[in-house]
Amino acid sequence: MIKIGLLGLGTVGSGVYSILEKHSENLKSKIGTGLQIEKILVRDVSRQRDIDFDSGLLTDKAEDILDNPEIHLVVELIGGEEPAYQYILKALNNGKSVVTANKLLIAKYGQELMKLAAEKGVSLYFEASVAGGIPIIRPLRESFAANKIERIYGILNGTTNYILTKMTGEGQDLETALKEAQRLGYAESDPGSDISGADAAYKIAILSSLAYETVIDINDVHIEGIENIEPEDIEIARELGYLIKLLAISKFTADGVDIRVHPAFIPENHPLASVSDAYNAIYLHGDSVGDVMLYGQGAGRLPTASAVVADIIQAGKEIYYGSPDINGDIYKNVHKVMDISQVENSFYLRLQVKDKPGVLAKIAEVLGKNQVSLASVIQKHRQNPVVPIVLVTHQVKEENLQKSIAGFKNIGEIVAVNNIIRVEEL
Repeated sequence: MIKIGLLGLGTVGSGVYSILEKHSENLKSKIGTGLQIEKILVRDVSRQRDIDFDSGLLTDKAEDILDNPEIHLVVELIGGEEPAYQYILKALNNGKSVVTANKLLIAKYGQELMKLAAEKGVSLYFEASVAGGIPIIRPLRESFAANKIERIYGILNGTTNYILTKMTGEGQDLETALKEAQRLGYAESDPGSDISGADAAYKIAILSSLAYETVIDINDVHIEGIENIEPEDIEIARELGYLIKLLAISKFTADGVDIRVHPAFIPENHPLASVSDAYNAIYLHGDSVGDVMLYGQGAGRLPTASAVVADIIQAGKEIYYGSPDINGDIYKNVHKVMDISQVENSFYLRLQVKDKPGVLAKIAEVLGKNQVSLASVIQKHRQNPVVPIVLVTHQVKEENLQKSIAGFKNIGEIVAVNNIIRVEEL
């Protein structure tokens, strides 16, 4: 019998408990022995909960799990940096294998924790840290092992994808769509990590580290959120044949790893454009396998719990048969991350300008001085002394585009630069 210590009994923790109880016999046949939850760490042992379980399993003392020699496997589902980080360190140091869904910890401390697990002869698994129920961590480490992964594009945050779906399909503004996402449980009461792009950045950093076998410092990931997306941008994108998605991008190039998270125009006929509501998807390219897309629910009680239990099964087999996954050197390469200023993209710019002759010529002059060429110009005619102008550039270095934006400040007829969004042709 493999005994498990569960850290946390929230949304995902309760899902894990339910799956382990419901499928106990089936899981036993897969592993060769049974799984038993020995203790569950919670903040308040007296609080009423939505699932049926033996309340005697509950404890509010982490040492009841971490220092218990009978517990073989610790499942961390409390999230955040602390105390989760210290709990995982102690579990590994005490010779216990660990399963976690904690994207922040893996993004920041993945190399350290993997090395420690290898030194202690135990395993560390984190399938649920990226894209919920979609299997991607193990495929990157095993199924795609014969490939050099060259590109990864991900829709990795269900909250922002739901919001953009509502803005696109129903013409809602961001605030209205966010409130609906919160009502349905897709967004937290504090959605800052989602809206800002930080959540997706942790996930693409993890995927890139595994794909390129290198350490990606989360601080090197360029991050922009969807705060500035307006219905007008959605409308113009569709007119041009694109949809707007919060895209996590990672490319392995001769100049380094191009890794970033930001809103992007993507062609409306691309498979990622069809990913709607709170669903996630990963679209990657390997030099041997070509293009592959994985799609499914990226969050939620049971989808995420499904990924956690898959890791528990794998860890359980290793514990039972005495063959832990000793692989502490998966980050063996050193690759620099490109500075965003050196990355090339096409750009969409939406400006507000005074409706006077010669404005476009002045704009074109500034762009030309900075080696920015235009693919298209759209002027929206309105009965107003100030009119919107939309510019779409050809491929250009980010630093040249930013120099142009700075140069626009010297053009008195430009009232505002409303938005700048990158165009990804994928």
